[in-house]
Amino acid sequence: MRVDRARSALLLTAVGLAAIATAGPITFVALVVPQVCLRLVGSARPPLLASTVYGALLLRTSDVIARTMLPVELPVGIITAILVAPYLIWLLVRGNRTAGA
Repeated sequence: MRVDRARSALLLTAVGLAAIATAGPITFVALVVPQVCLRLVGSARPPLLASTVYGALLLRTSDVIARTMLPVELPVGIITAILVAPYLIWLLVRGNRTAGA
């Protein structure tokens, strides 16, 4: 069995299931923002106040990009997913590497 191929398939499946479970890209922020704040603050648990502020900032930034910076107005969920998904994938890959070692 090819481990790298199986690992990649499992990673894509995990990201897809997380996206489905959160019922859309905007609530997808709830998965990533606490992880970002956890690393920024450096605490043992995700900080609630910082998570709400950064979550609101991320959604507002996505909304501004979706409405003004693109030639066609896109739904805010698409821009949010474009901004957030790479970080979540990176977290999953990094976690997978450390768990396998």
